Amino acid sequence: MNNIRSWTAEDEAIIATNTDATECKRCAVELGYWKDEYISYFVKHVDRKAPEINRGYYARVKAMEMFIHQFLERCGTQCQIINLGCGYDTLYWRLKDTTQAVSNFIELDFPSVTSKKCHIIKRNKQLLEKICKEDGEVIIRSGDLHSDGYHLLGCDLRCLGEVRRKLQAGGASPDAPALLLAECVLVYLRPDAALALLRHLAATFPRCVLLVYEQCNLGDKFGEIMVRNLSARGCPLAGEAHCREPAAQAERLRALGFEQARSWDMETVWRALPEDDRARVEALEMLDERELLLQLNTHYALTVATRGALFADLDLNS
Repeated sequence: MNNIRSWTAEDEAIIATNTDATECKRCAVELGYWKDEYISYFVKHVDRKAPEINRGYYARVKAMEMFIHQFLERCGTQCQIINLGCGYDTLYWRLKDTTQAVSNFIELDFPSVTSKKCHIIKRNKQLLEKICKEDGEVIIRSGDLHSDGYHLLGCDLRCLGEVRRKLQAGGASPDAPALLLAECVLVYLRPDAALALLRHLAATFPRCVLLVYEQCNLGDKFGEIMVRNLSARGCPLAGEAHCREPAAQAERLRALGFEQARSWDMETVWRALPEDDRARVEALEMLDERELLLQLNTHYALTVATRGALFADLDLNS
């Protein structure tokens, strides 16, 4: 298993979910849900998405930002962020535009994804200049990019030996606080591979926060429809059995070595967002399918797992 190099049709379908997610994010940004000056470099024209999709992505992005800021408030910028299955995420550049740029930012994904992301970065000055200091150097080789404080690395997350090597190449340190991001990635790994990865992360970083966003409650009727739809696209959820109620997802992470873990479905997360923000977003588009949005929100969860006293009190309402 440590030598996977030929991609299957299922792998290609998983890789394609990056394009889908990026298109959805760009659509929501164009409609004013949130600001992202960099998303347009990674996907050009997009068709308008349904309002419930736009609102769902807004809740996802804002929930992740909420905990990213809580993490940075506690440890400052002398820390590291490791983005697992990063796709075309633009968080690195958005943080660079604030006072919250971190010491080291590592992104991992399939080599075909990182190669394309490298190519996009290289041909767009607005992206490249953010990762290249005046006296610094950017090295792009075989789909990997290395610079001072940013590393984009092709990696099969199912191969723990490869993950270890890539994290070492990216300068990951067990001594620095680590924020670990996993948005819709663990669910596509075989359970044994996901468990091995999570155990390794918990054992390697004694001061860390893990943010996991993925499906939950897949055992009911709506969940079964979600699973069938993804399977029909050639994208089965290898980790479906672990996508249970949020409390069970938190318990799994505690059993794997994280000291604290909390999990909420996205309907709970949505209601925890500031009332003014929710009112602004609700005014952007008419929403006819309120029941569908509720179903979607109750079938995705945000789970926060931590190690170290510094992060023990992270919570949705902090």
